[in-house]
Amino acid sequence: METLQNIMQTITSMGASAILPLVIFILGIVFRMRVTEAIKAGITVGIGFIGLTLVVDLLSESLQPAIDYYSNIGSGFTIVDLGWPAVGAAAWVAPFAGLVIPIGLVLNILLVRLKWTKTLNVDIWNYMHFLVPGALAYFILDNFLIGLVVSVSLSVLALFVGDKIASDWQKYYGLEDTTCTTLIHTAWTLPFVWIINKIIDHIPGLKYWDISLEKLQKRLGLMGDPAIIGVIVGLILGVLTKQDITTIVPMAMGVAGVQVLLPKVVGILMEGLTPIGKAAKEMMIKQMGDDAELIIGMDCALGLGDPATVTVTVVTIPLTMLAALILPGVRTFPIGILTSIIYMTTMSVMVSKGNVIRAVISTLLFTIVVMYLGGYVAPGATEFLRGAGVNLTGQGTDFVLTGPWEVIVYWLSTVVK
Repeated sequence: METLQNIMQTITSMGASAILPLVIFILGIVFRMRVTEAIKAGITVGIGFIGLTLVVDLLSESLQPAIDYYSNIGSGFTIVDLGWPAVGAAAWVAPFAGLVIPIGLVLNILLVRLKWTKTLNVDIWNYMHFLVPGALAYFILDNFLIGLVVSVSLSVLALFVGDKIASDWQKYYGLEDTTCTTLIHTAWTLPFVWIINKIIDHIPGLKYWDISLEKLQKRLGLMGDPAIIGVIVGLILGVLTKQDITTIVPMAMGVAGVQVLLPKVVGILMEGLTPIGKAAKEMMIKQMGDDAELIIGMDCALGLGDPATVTVTVVTIPLTMLAALILPGVRTFPIGILTSIIYMTTMSVMVSKGNVIRAVISTLLFTIVVMYLGGYVAPGATEFLRGAGVNLTGQGTDFVLTGPWEVIVYWLSTVVK
């Protein structure tokens, strides 16, 4: 068991840009692609993720002065917002962690063969979203089996949710034969923002506000171009946070660069995924008949190719920090949450069909709820993190610990104890 766990930790520690080429290559061979084609597909997907990481890092770097401005204002926060990298790494310390990926993959293949699901989840990197609630259950309930069952069950749930959202995902983002299997967003962020959109549908006046980047570009011409919008948003954010001109200009150009570059790196990702999807579909049709369907489950990061996700992210980040400062009872400053907002927006933008106003409102409300839930689960999250070897002097939490399953696990632990 320990050997298997060490192997899994070694593989996942390399990151998505190293794991995905290997997974894509293996799938290419399984789906009977030529070896050279499978290698090229894997490398192309890896390059796409490297590009994606670089561009997201550019966004973080560009916004850092604004984040620092609000961080310096804040005081009295008693819970550390660690961020998903630390929490995800801690989950791999659970003794059952090495079993979750192989069991999950076997069940996935079996369910596809039985035609119970169409989704083949190749997003091995994001198995951490299944592991975190399982690890939380293990460390606060001290039960190996419960932890394993929670993680494996969520890996299966991701497939059925992937089936459910595939049509909307493909229609809005134009990503044929794919779906999203990042469960923390598809089964938590998405339902929340869907409810908010339904509420907005009944608010007089607001329900008619339909502002999308596409409509802005048609009405405003050059001023509606995503790059120009990026510059304008960056300039406004810089002025609001009282930056020097030497900081404002790089901020504005950084945001504009992200607006332009993200769709291009997502295009590289799809260039690698498309032949895999085609080969998989051909093989499934041969083995299971003409009615066989297969959808490739991937990271929500594929949705970042839509410029609206960046615009909504840049607008929502300062609003989230402001909310943390003025709302009563918020005990954590959302540094870690801020790094997740860009991924949240893939769901809010999709549900709002590109309506930037609705996406900003729903994303902001979601981050507020997450901040409060982060405080609620903090005692259990801290027990889990300390058990996993994370050195905490006080309490810690993060966005990925606020999903419905984590909240339920923590609540049950308070009832049992």
